[in-house]
Amino acid sequence: MEHIRFVGLDIHKERISIAVAESGRGGLVEYLGEIANDPDAINKLCDRLRRSGKPLAFCYEAGPCGYGVYRQLTSLGHRCDVVAPSLIPRKPGDRVKTNRRDATMLARLNRAGELTPVWVPDTDHEAMRDLIRLRSVVRQVVTRARQHLQGFLLRHGRKHERGTAWRMAYRRWLSTLAFEHPAQQIAFQDYVDAVMDAERRLQQVEEQILSLLPEWNQRPVVDALQAMRGIALINAVVLVAEVGDFTRFSNPRQLMAYFGLVPGEQSSGETVWRGGITKTGNTHARRALVEDAWAYRMRPRIGRHKVDRIEALPKVVRDIGWKAQVRLCTRYRRLSARGKNANVVNVAIAREMVGFIWSIACTIQSAPKVA
Repeated sequence: MEHIRFVGLDIHKERISIAVAESGRGGLVEYLGEIANDPDAINKLCDRLRRSGKPLAFCYEAGPCGYGVYRQLTSLGHRCDVVAPSLIPRKPGDRVKTNRRDATMLARLNRAGELTPVWVPDTDHEAMRDLIRLRSVVRQVVTRARQHLQGFLLRHGRKHERGTAWRMAYRRWLSTLAFEHPAQQIAFQDYVDAVMDAERRLQQVEEQILSLLPEWNQRPVVDALQAMRGIALINAVVLVAEVGDFTRFSNPRQLMAYFGLVPGEQSSGETVWRGGITKTGNTHARRALVEDAWAYRMRPRIGRHKVDRIEALPKVVRDIGWKAQVRLCTRYRRLSARGKNANVVNVAIAREMVGFIWSIACTIQSAPKVA
């Protein structure tokens, strides 16, 4: 049996706490102390631990410090796992949390094989994901700016009686508004300018995404996912950027759980209780899926804007997209006819969409690469 030293790292902005667990069930678990969180200190730590002649297996929790330590350790030839914090086993009665305890716990659990590693993207994939998450932030800024303006108008009794907000007619109506007091006019105009600036910023970010997309190695998957009804270009990029390698999920149920779209359950003895969806996992991708699911309210059809986009896709991908549309549109109507709440129906459709998305993405990602 190979003797491995399991190293637990509790990483913070300035310092890293280190603990080492020797191989074997009764192997010694030792806390080594702290080092600075910089590449030189990590290199010295690896040189120090390597003197024992045993292979090293590092692990640390995924967090705000990113994947820099992971990439440095793997480049030095060591095994390293970035583990999911929400899936680390914890004792309910343990009320003391320190850096020393965290590092020791990680080393011990890593030795026992009780930790769940997360998928680590390469630098190009991480860069695209950062841009996608910037878009999500800017969308929130747009939403808040619109809410501030509408709240101001509501306080002063200005109501737009016809049509949907923020379409052309609504914007023309905004340009006709005037307030008697100069302070109110200044406030109104500033709210309007904030909305326009946020919308302009969102448009610029989306243009940058579109300009960088042709150079991304996941572009074929993005194109293939658009065979699904409701998934346009930006949301396809969101899904691929957040999930990355779809083939790491052995079945679509695992991907549904990753998105947090499966029902929560608490069962004990003869009592079974199932509640709403867990909402664990990736928030950005789950939001995109729920948005896309609304498209299945209508009867199955391929719109004119989709025909040109999907005709270049492999036939197997087009067939999966059409099969999904027929099934999900029918299911949407059946669930609605049973009196289900519209939001509940939409989330149920989003959950089933994941199965077809997984099938399409795995078809593309598992296909042999052409040199």
